[in-house]
Amino acid sequence: MTFIRSTLFALWFFVVSAVIHIALLPTLLLPRRHAVAVSKFWVRTIFFGVKWIAGIRFEVRGQEFIPDGAALIAAKHQSAWETLAFTALLRDPAIVLKRELVWIPLFGWYITKIGTIPIDRASGGAAIRKMVKAAQRAIADNRQVMIFPEGTRRKPGAPPEYKIGVASLYSQLKVPCVPVALNSGLHWQGFWKVPGTIVVEFLPPIRPGLKRDAFMTRLEGAIETASNRLS
Repeated sequence: MTFIRSTLFALWFFVVSAVIHIALLPTLLLPRRHAVAVSKFWVRTIFFGVKWIAGIRFEVRGQEFIPDGAALIAAKHQSAWETLAFTALLRDPAIVLKRELVWIPLFGWYITKIGTIPIDRASGGAAIRKMVKAAQRAIADNRQVMIFPEGTRRKPGAPPEYKIGVASLYSQLKVPCVPVALNSGLHWQGFWKVPGTIVVEFLPPIRPGLKRDAFMTRLEGAIETASNRLS
């Protein structure tokens, strides 16, 4: 049954994505807010499908910890689910993502239009400097900058590997950092979709001003403790 559900959802995902992105292409010629609306609509449509086809629902906790204005959002990364989810869960996030995603036809055009922050992970320090400058522009526009501190997906229970990029953003942006825990890897496992409830939990913000090491220790401790609890 899991195979059948996963296959049906994969078909739903690709068909719906193609239809929405092609039918609404003219919005790419309009102001950015129109592409943002399309992206949110697309994510909600995908989640409607995964709920009714694959039996995966989601629950959001701690929304009271999301600042109304500019902030840094740092989330656990276990699956592709959260790469979609935060577009819908946050007001207008500037999501840090790998540069290769912008090369995907249609999808890449939209994520470029909505103002994501693509980075070339092979560029080392240069990539961090470009990321910080782009993030500063987003913060100046009162947007929230969203990053996955580990840089890549980690299976539930795997040892964490937090990268220094999130600390660079924290020290330069000087805004609260909201840690986010989740358990998406239990249910959204690549092709396989396992019925159940994905929980995403926003945690109390870390105020700006901590030293780098203290910030990284606090961030990792908050995210890992809460994610392990959800698993």
